[in-house]
Amino acid sequence: MKIEVKNLSKRYKDHEALRNISFTLDEPKIYGLLGRNGAGKTTFMNILSGQILADEGEILIDGENPFDNQRLTESICLIKEGENFKKDLKVKNVLKIYSYFYPKWDQELADCLIKEYKLKLNTRVKALSKGMESALGIIVGLASKAPITIFDEPYIGLDAPSRKKFYEILLEEYQTEKRTILFSTHLIDEISLLFEEVLILSEGSLVVKEEADVLRHNTCSVSGKIEEVEKFIQGKEVLEKKQLAGMMTAYVYGSVEEARKSGLTVEGVPIQELMIHLTERKKGV
Repeated sequence: MKIEVKNLSKRYKDHEALRNISFTLDEPKIYGLLGRNGAGKTTFMNILSGQILADEGEILIDGENPFDNQRLTESICLIKEGENFKKDLKVKNVLKIYSYFYPKWDQELADCLIKEYKLKLNTRVKALSKGMESALGIIVGLASKAPITIFDEPYIGLDAPSRKKFYEILLEEYQTEKRTILFSTHLIDEISLLFEEVLILSEGSLVVKEEADVLRHNTCSVSGKIEEVEKFIQGKEVLEKKQLAGMMTAYVYGSVEEARKSGLTVEGVPIQELMIHLTERKKGV
């Protein structure tokens, strides 16, 4: 499903959550939607899933607005970090309700995940631990088989092995049947290798939309004597520079191979570090 974001803006009183952002997601991929708290990620996901309206601009999915559009909402599953399900419902009731709503619901996968996360079907949502409630959200998100599946910090309370299992199952399901998966998280280093494309928001604006491999290949830190680093970074986009005792380290957009040929010390920049540097730079503008 093609997602077109056109001049999208949203305000809450004096706070501008989204500021005139535009981009297109043309094909099924695993997208990382990254940014600091307050960057506008959750607002964007709520508009995309048809839960709220933008103040200006629009999101179109296959040419249609998702707000109050049942055909589209049946194709979109948003799993938030909490409050996804009514507290008095039993786990089995939650699964039954969502199985009716999503046409491509995979009950076999849901049953498998229930066993994997050791959920009890007769337990009410209000009696679940935070981790078990997150596991229920993960199960619904994966089993929905929704063409657009959105995970917003979906694993609060899950331990590291449970998160790792989630990533493995997510990738397996995606490889079996491609869909657009939009993933917002602060645990970027854990999952960044799954991202095929990265979007970074800062203070309501889109500062990066790029394929993950391109970011990994074209972003690096170079270190050496100040004059040598300055010579190398001339004419390049520099994210940050640090100096100490006649030495300099610079984070730059530029070919890793080119940097290595320069004789400088070169290291890749993890996507999490890149996000931090980009959003720090944006804040200072």
